[in-house]
Amino acid sequence: MNWDDGRLFLAIARAGQMLSASKMLGINQATLSRRMANFEKSLGVSLLIRRTNGCQLTDEGVELMRSLEKVEAQYLQAQSTLKPESAETFGTLRIGAPDGFGVSFLAPQIHRLTKMHPRLKVQLVPVHRTFSLSRREADIAVAVGRPSTGRLVTQKLTDYSLSLYASQAYCDEFGDVQSVDVLAEHKLISYVEDLLHSPDLDYADKFASNWSASIEIASVTGQMEAVKAGAGIGILHDYLAADIEGLRLILPQLRVIRSYWIVYHEDLRGIARINAGTAFLNEIVTQSRNSFVRQIS
Repeated sequence: MNWDDGRLFLAIARAGQMLSASKMLGINQATLSRRMANFEKSLGVSLLIRRTNGCQLTDEGVELMRSLEKVEAQYLQAQSTLKPESAETFGTLRIGAPDGFGVSFLAPQIHRLTKMHPRLKVQLVPVHRTFSLSRREADIAVAVGRPSTGRLVTQKLTDYSLSLYASQAYCDEFGDVQSVDVLAEHKLISYVEDLLHSPDLDYADKFASNWSASIEIASVTGQMEAVKAGAGIGILHDYLAADIEGLRLILPQLRVIRSYWIVYHEDLRGIARINAGTAFLNEIVTQSRNSFVRQIS
Protein backbone atom coordinates (compact mmCIF):
# COMPACT_ATOMS: atom_id res chain seq x y z
CA MET A 1 0.00 0.00 0.00
CA ASN A 2 1.25 3.46 -0.93
CA TRP A 3 1.28 5.62 2.22
CA ASP A 4 0.68 8.75 0.17
CA ASP A 5 -2.62 7.26 -1.02
CA GLY A 6 -3.44 6.38 2.57
CA ARG A 7 -2.72 9.97 3.61
CA LEU A 8 -5.12 11.27 0.96
CA PHE A 9 -7.78 8.79 2.07
CA LEU A 10 -7.44 9.94 5.69
CA ALA A 11 -7.95 13.54 4.61
CA ILE A 12 -11.19 12.64 2.82
CA ALA A 13 -12.42 10.50 5.71
CA ARG A 14 -11.86 13.35 8.17
CA ALA A 15 -13.25 16.11 6.00
CA GLY A 16 -16.25 14.08 4.80
CA GLN A 17 -15.99 15.71 1.36
CA MET A 18 -13.69 15.50 -1.64
CA LEU A 19 -13.80 19.28 -2.11
CA SER A 20 -12.87 20.11 1.49
CA ALA A 21 -10.12 17.49 1.51
CA SER A 22 -8.68 18.74 -1.78
CA LYS A 23 -8.52 22.29 -0.43
CA MET A 24 -6.83 21.11 2.75
CA LEU A 25 -4.32 19.02 0.76
CA GLY A 26 -3.75 21.67 -1.87
CA ILE A 27 -4.52 19.44 -4.85
CA ASN A 28 -7.17 19.45 -7.54
CA GLN A 29 -10.50 17.78 -6.61
CA ALA A 30 -10.61 15.78 -9.84
CA THR A 31 -7.06 14.54 -9.22
CA LEU A 32 -7.96 13.53 -5.67
CA SER A 33 -11.07 11.68 -6.84
CA ARG A 34 -9.05 9.83 -9.49
CA ARG A 35 -6.36 8.90 -6.96
CA MET A 36 -8.99 7.47 -4.64
CA ALA A 37 -10.63 5.47 -7.42
CA ASN A 38 -7.24 3.96 -8.30
CA PHE A 39 -6.52 3.34 -4.60
CA GLU A 40 -9.80 1.44 -4.17
CA LYS A 41 -9.10 -0.53 -7.33
CA SER A 42 -5.64 -1.52 -6.11
CA LEU A 43 -7.09 -2.74 -2.79
CA GLY A 44 -10.03 -4.46 -4.42
CA VAL A 45 -12.57 -2.88 -2.04
CA SER A 46 -14.87 0.15 -1.95
CA LEU A 47 -13.82 2.61 0.76
CA LEU A 48 -16.11 5.55 0.07
CA ILE A 49 -19.77 5.99 -0.78
CA ARG A 50 -19.83 9.14 -2.90
CA ARG A 51 -22.91 11.33 -2.46
CA THR A 52 -23.83 14.78 -3.73
CA ASN A 53 -23.33 16.26 -0.25
CA GLY A 54 -20.13 14.41 0.64
CA CYS A 55 -18.51 11.03 1.19
CA GLN A 56 -19.51 8.30 3.63
CA LEU A 57 -17.12 5.56 4.72
CA THR A 58 -17.99 1.95 3.97
CA ASP A 59 -17.32 -0.66 6.65
CA GLU A 60 -14.02 -1.37 4.90
CA GLY A 61 -13.29 2.35 4.87
CA VAL A 62 -13.88 2.59 8.62
CA GLU A 63 -11.50 -0.31 9.26
CA LEU A 64 -8.82 1.16 7.00
CA MET A 65 -9.16 4.56 8.67
CA ARG A 66 -8.64 2.95 12.10
CA SER A 67 -5.52 1.17 10.89
CA LEU A 68 -4.05 4.22 9.17
CA GLU A 69 -4.70 6.45 12.18
CA LYS A 70 -2.75 4.00 14.35
CA VAL A 71 0.15 4.27 11.92
CA GLU A 72 -0.20 8.05 11.85
CA ALA A 73 -0.32 8.25 15.65
CA GLN A 74 2.85 6.17 15.98
CA TYR A 75 4.60 8.36 13.42
CA LEU A 76 3.56 11.60 15.13
CA GLN A 77 4.56 10.25 18.54
CA ALA A 78 7.97 9.25 17.16
CA GLN A 79 8.32 12.65 15.49
CA SER A 80 7.46 14.41 18.72
CA THR A 81 9.96 12.31 20.68
CA LEU A 82 12.81 12.79 18.23
CA LYS A 83 12.15 16.43 17.41
CA PRO A 84 9.41 17.93 19.64
CA GLU A 85 9.49 21.35 18.00
CA SER A 86 8.51 19.81 14.62
CA ALA A 87 5.25 18.30 15.82
CA GLU A 88 2.31 20.46 14.74
CA THR A 89 -1.41 19.94 15.22
CA PHE A 90 -3.27 19.92 11.91
CA GLY A 91 -6.22 18.33 10.12
CA THR A 92 -9.91 18.32 11.01
CA LEU A 93 -11.14 17.78 14.56
CA ARG A 94 -14.83 16.96 14.88
CA ILE A 95 -16.29 17.43 18.37
CA GLY A 96 -19.72 16.05 19.24
CA ALA A 97 -21.52 17.66 22.16
CA PRO A 98 -25.01 17.97 23.69
CA ASP A 99 -26.71 21.14 22.50
CA GLY A 100 -26.65 22.95 25.84
CA PHE A 101 -22.91 22.45 26.33
CA GLY A 102 -22.05 22.63 22.64
CA VAL A 103 -24.12 25.59 21.48
CA SER A 104 -24.25 27.76 24.57
CA PHE A 105 -20.90 27.03 26.25
CA LEU A 106 -18.42 25.59 23.73
CA ALA A 107 -19.35 27.40 20.50
CA PRO A 108 -18.63 30.94 21.82
CA GLN A 109 -15.11 29.82 22.84
CA ILE A 110 -14.15 27.43 20.06
CA HIS A 111 -12.23 30.08 18.11
CA ARG A 112 -9.59 29.96 20.85
CA LEU A 113 -8.72 26.39 19.82
CA THR A 114 -8.10 27.37 16.19
CA LYS A 115 -6.12 30.39 17.36
CA MET A 116 -3.83 28.07 19.32
CA HIS A 117 -3.56 25.67 16.38
CA PRO A 118 -3.85 27.63 13.10
CA ARG A 119 -3.63 24.50 10.91
CA LEU A 120 -6.49 22.81 12.76
CA LYS A 121 -10.03 22.89 11.37
CA VAL A 122 -12.72 22.35 14.05
CA GLN A 123 -16.23 21.01 13.46
CA LEU A 124 -18.89 21.06 16.19
CA VAL A 125 -21.74 18.59 15.73
CA PRO A 126 -24.72 17.52 17.90
CA VAL A 127 -24.78 14.23 19.80
CA HIS A 128 -27.89 12.25 18.87
CA ARG A 129 -29.36 8.88 19.82
CA THR A 130 -27.53 6.84 17.15
CA PHE A 131 -24.24 8.68 17.55
CA SER A 132 -21.20 6.51 16.70
CA LEU A 133 -17.55 7.25 17.41
CA SER A 134 -16.46 4.11 15.57
CA ARG A 135 -17.95 5.46 12.32
CA ARG A 136 -16.24 8.82 12.85
CA GLU A 137 -19.36 10.86 13.37
CA ALA A 138 -17.00 12.63 15.77
CA ASP A 139 -13.38 12.36 16.86
CA ILE A 140 -14.19 13.47 20.41
CA ALA A 141 -17.59 13.39 22.12
CA VAL A 142 -18.74 15.17 25.25
CA ALA A 143 -21.11 12.61 26.72
CA VAL A 144 -23.62 12.82 29.56
CA GLY A 145 -22.58 9.98 31.84
CA ARG A 146 -19.71 7.53 31.29
CA PRO A 147 -20.22 5.10 28.39
CA SER A 148 -19.94 1.48 29.51
CA THR A 149 -19.38 -0.28 26.17
CA GLY A 150 -17.01 -0.02 23.25
CA ARG A 151 -13.27 0.44 22.79
CA LEU A 152 -13.31 3.95 24.21
CA VAL A 153 -11.02 6.23 26.15
CA THR A 154 -13.04 8.12 28.77
CA GLN A 155 -12.15 11.01 31.04
CA LYS A 156 -14.47 12.83 33.40
CA LEU A 157 -14.79 16.47 32.40
CA THR A 158 -17.01 17.88 35.16
CA ASP A 159 -20.12 17.44 37.23
CA TYR A 160 -22.95 19.86 36.54
CA SER A 161 -26.25 20.63 38.23
CA LEU A 162 -29.79 21.26 37.01
CA SER A 163 -32.48 23.20 38.86
CA LEU A 164 -35.98 24.56 38.41
CA TYR A 165 -36.35 27.98 36.79
CA ALA A 166 -39.16 30.28 35.67
CA SER A 167 -39.24 33.78 34.25
CA GLN A 168 -40.06 36.74 36.46
CA ALA A 169 -43.04 37.38 34.20
CA TYR A 170 -44.36 33.87 34.84
CA CYS A 171 -43.97 34.27 38.61
CA ASP A 172 -45.72 37.63 38.53
CA GLU A 173 -48.68 36.08 36.71
CA PHE A 174 -48.99 32.73 38.49
CA GLY A 175 -47.32 33.37 41.84
CA ASP A 176 -44.33 31.89 43.62
CA VAL A 177 -43.96 28.13 44.05
CA GLN A 178 -43.70 27.40 47.77
CA SER A 179 -43.47 23.59 47.70
CA VAL A 180 -43.07 20.58 45.43
CA ASP A 181 -46.69 19.65 46.10
CA VAL A 182 -48.01 22.57 44.04
CA LEU A 183 -45.77 22.01 41.00
CA ALA A 184 -48.50 19.95 39.36
CA GLU A 185 -50.72 23.04 39.39
CA HIS A 186 -48.24 24.96 37.23
CA LYS A 187 -47.33 24.90 33.57
CA LEU A 188 -44.28 22.68 33.24
CA ILE A 189 -41.72 22.49 30.44
CA SER A 190 -39.63 19.39 29.86
CA TYR A 191 -37.83 17.14 27.37
CA VAL A 192 -39.31 14.58 24.96
CA GLU A 193 -38.69 11.35 26.84
CA ASP A 194 -38.65 8.92 23.92
CA LEU A 195 -35.99 11.02 22.15
CA LEU A 196 -33.47 10.90 25.00
CA HIS A 197 -30.17 9.24 24.02
CA SER A 198 -29.07 8.55 27.61
CA PRO A 199 -30.94 7.47 30.77
CA ASP A 200 -28.94 10.14 32.62
CA LEU A 201 -31.02 12.74 30.77
CA ASP A 202 -34.27 11.47 32.28
CA TYR A 203 -34.39 13.43 35.56
CA ALA A 204 -37.84 15.08 35.83
CA ASP A 205 -39.05 12.59 38.45
CA LYS A 206 -36.14 13.65 40.67
CA PHE A 207 -37.94 16.97 41.12
CA ALA A 208 -41.50 15.69 41.38
CA SER A 209 -42.86 12.15 41.21
CA ASN A 210 -46.00 13.40 39.45
CA TRP A 211 -44.17 15.64 36.95
CA SER A 212 -46.34 16.15 33.88
CA ALA A 213 -45.24 18.72 31.32
CA SER A 214 -47.64 20.57 29.04
CA ILE A 215 -44.75 21.55 26.72
CA GLU A 216 -42.01 19.11 25.71
CA ILE A 217 -39.00 20.30 23.70
CA ALA A 218 -36.25 18.00 22.48
CA SER A 219 -33.39 20.49 22.84
CA VAL A 220 -31.94 22.07 25.97
CA THR A 221 -31.62 25.46 24.31
CA GLY A 222 -35.24 25.24 23.18
CA GLN A 223 -36.42 24.50 26.72
CA MET A 224 -34.46 27.49 27.99
CA GLU A 225 -35.97 29.82 25.41
CA ALA A 226 -39.47 28.67 26.34
CA VAL A 227 -38.81 29.28 30.04
CA LYS A 228 -37.34 32.71 29.30
CA ALA A 229 -40.48 33.57 27.32
CA GLY A 230 -42.69 32.85 30.34
CA ALA A 231 -44.19 29.60 29.06
CA GLY A 232 -43.74 27.77 32.34
CA ILE A 233 -41.33 26.20 34.83
CA GLY A 234 -38.46 24.14 33.41
CA ILE A 235 -35.42 22.14 34.48
CA LEU A 236 -32.38 24.04 33.27
CA HIS A 237 -28.61 23.71 33.50
CA ASP A 238 -27.39 26.01 36.27
CA TYR A 239 -24.21 27.00 34.44
CA LEU A 240 -26.34 28.26 31.55
CA ALA A 241 -29.37 29.67 33.38
CA ALA A 242 -27.96 31.28 36.53
CA ASP A 243 -26.77 34.51 34.89
CA ILE A 244 -29.66 35.03 32.49
CA GLU A 245 -31.54 38.19 33.34
CA GLY A 246 -35.22 37.65 34.06
CA LEU A 247 -34.93 34.02 35.20
CA ARG A 248 -35.73 33.04 38.78
CA LEU A 249 -34.59 29.95 40.65
CA ILE A 250 -37.60 27.92 41.86
CA LEU A 251 -37.42 25.75 45.01
CA PRO A 252 -33.65 26.30 45.44
CA GLN A 253 -33.33 23.33 47.79
CA LEU A 254 -33.83 21.04 44.80
CA ARG A 255 -31.19 20.14 42.23
CA VAL A 256 -29.92 17.16 40.24
CA ILE A 257 -26.25 16.38 39.60
CA ARG A 258 -25.07 14.84 36.33
CA SER A 259 -21.62 14.62 34.73
CA TYR A 260 -19.95 15.30 31.38
CA TRP A 261 -17.31 12.91 30.08
CA ILE A 262 -14.77 13.30 27.29
CA VAL A 263 -14.90 10.20 25.09
CA TYR A 264 -12.94 9.15 22.01
CA HIS A 265 -12.14 5.89 20.24
CA GLU A 266 -9.17 3.94 21.50
CA ASP A 267 -7.58 3.98 18.04
CA LEU A 268 -7.22 7.77 18.24
CA ARG A 269 -5.15 7.72 21.42
CA GLY A 270 -2.02 9.85 21.09
CA ILE A 271 -3.02 11.70 17.92
CA ALA A 272 -2.09 15.38 18.12
CA ARG A 273 -5.49 16.83 17.23
CA ILE A 274 -7.17 14.61 19.86
CA ASN A 275 -4.69 15.72 22.50
CA ALA A 276 -5.28 19.36 21.52
CA GLY A 277 -9.06 18.98 21.69
CA THR A 278 -9.15 17.23 25.06
CA ALA A 279 -6.68 19.71 26.55
CA PHE A 280 -8.81 22.62 25.33
CA LEU A 281 -12.04 21.16 26.73
CA ASN A 282 -10.39 20.62 30.11
CA GLU A 283 -8.98 24.15 30.08
CA ILE A 284 -12.23 26.01 29.37
CA VAL A 285 -14.23 23.89 31.82
CA THR A 286 -11.61 24.38 34.56
CA GLN A 287 -11.79 28.13 34.00
CA SER A 288 -15.57 27.99 34.63
CA ARG A 289 -15.48 25.20 37.22
CA ASN A 290 -17.36 27.10 39.93
CA SER A 291 -20.36 27.75 37.68
CA PHE A 292 -21.12 24.14 36.71
CA VAL A 293 -22.49 22.96 40.07
CA ARG A 294 -24.85 25.24 42.01
CA GLN A 295 -24.18 25.23 45.71
CA ILE A 296 -27.14 24.82 48.06
CA SER A 297 -26.90 27.15 51.01
